[in-house]
Amino acid sequence: MAEVSLEGLNNHIIRVPTGLFIDNEFVPATGNATLDLENPATAQHLATVSCAQEQDIDRAVQSSQKAFVSWKSALPSTRRQLLSKLADLLERDASDVSTLESLDAGILYNDSTRLNIPQALENLRYFSGWADKVDGMALAIPEGMAYTRREPYGVCAAIVPWNSPLMITIWKLAPCIAAGNTLIIKTPELCPLYGQKLAELVREAGFPPGVINIVCGLGPVAGQRLAEHPVVRKISFTGSPAVGRQILATSARTNLKKVTLELGGKGPSLVFDDADFENALFWTTIGITANNGQICVAGSRIYVQDTIYDKFVQEFSRRSREAVHGDPLLATTTKGPIISARQRDNVLSFVDQGRQAGAKLLHGGEKLPGAGHFIANTAFSDVPQDASIMQQEIFGPFASISSFKTEEEAIAKANDTSYGLSAAVFTSNLDRAFKVTEAIEAGQVTVNIWGTVNANTPFGGVKESGFGRDMGKEALDEWTVPKVVKWYIQKG
Repeated sequence: MAEVSLEGLNNHIIRVPTGLFIDNEFVPATGNATLDLENPATAQHLATVSCAQEQDIDRAVQSSQKAFVSWKSALPSTRRQLLSKLADLLERDASDVSTLESLDAGILYNDSTRLNIPQALENLRYFSGWADKVDGMALAIPEGMAYTRREPYGVCAAIVPWNSPLMITIWKLAPCIAAGNTLIIKTPELCPLYGQKLAELVREAGFPPGVINIVCGLGPVAGQRLAEHPVVRKISFTGSPAVGRQILATSARTNLKKVTLELGGKGPSLVFDDADFENALFWTTIGITANNGQICVAGSRIYVQDTIYDKFVQEFSRRSREAVHGDPLLATTTKGPIISARQRDNVLSFVDQGRQAGAKLLHGGEKLPGAGHFIANTAFSDVPQDASIMQQEIFGPFASISSFKTEEEAIAKANDTSYGLSAAVFTSNLDRAFKVTEAIEAGQVTVNIWGTVNANTPFGGVKESGFGRDMGKEALDEWTVPKVVKWYIQKG
């Protein structure tokens, strides 16, 4: 089995297989196709892994289809025990997985260990508890009796983005498997190494061959084949609106597979003058600088009440400048790299757009020293509502700030977007908090905190942020289909 050796903290060597994980084996891609990976912090070659071709996706689907025949009848307690075992193994090897996320995704090691890993563990254990509780209902009908069953779709697929790859993978894997489906995971081509390690843990946990297949491949090839494959019954995608539309169109054109989409956002943070000023500053700063703003719930639009606007802008700018960039494995680093040179340049292209819109550059807007893909935290103030930097998802450490006078104006500005994923409201007024949170068009609204996610609360968007939910009991509805059974009772 081919593998790659990578150096982590304290000279610790991590070895991961490089093949496609199909049928519980690591195998080369068709034609020995490979993909070269780059360390975004150094812009140097990191590893080479197998790159799935269409034929490999077909092999993975065939494996999943074969596994589903017996897996759909597995005892719920078996699914529960396997998900719990996977959680235990992931917790055991958390340091290795966090190191891999740092090396090929540029995620701060500390962020991965404190946020991504715990979130993954929480979801695995939460949904392991649901595995034996996916129940139907008994119903009274005039002709006799009826009951419903919630049944798995069968062969499912998940296409995962590069910004929080492990966490989002588990958001999909845990409810999918708990519901009795089999799953093919396409890991992001920019950072698939976490998935190679996860595959080892899946096998060690004892999942039967084919229940979980994990492959790395290019979106237009491997992702497209999953989207169009007639045997795949459901696909869950997190990523860009453009690709989400392609997947939806492909589903309509082929077998009408169920599709759930989480397509990003342009999250508003509303800061009222009665808010705890220090708390609002802390969370709005974190909301656009965490993981370099490469987060779908990033609070990239900040609206501040005019009575505290100048004070807020000055202090926000001062605090946002305070970042130490460098090796994401080091505890002293507070800013890692952007995922790629292409994404770095795309983020920086919005600086000129902000200037052209008449907004004021508060800080940032440039590359940072070093060989990697580092850019400074960037913020504009006095941003017009129709400016591209206020309307388009930039996916970088790029804040757009504007003022408002009234609750009504704040709500109108918050909703003036094609997205609707997440929002944050900062106020000490309980009545205001209820009124504003009810009026905001978003799948999630947090009060006096930014961007929290929990395994037992559903997560997803409205409008062009997509549809369907990860996490919470609601996620199980996305991975099961209701069947009704009716019994006619003949009288006399």
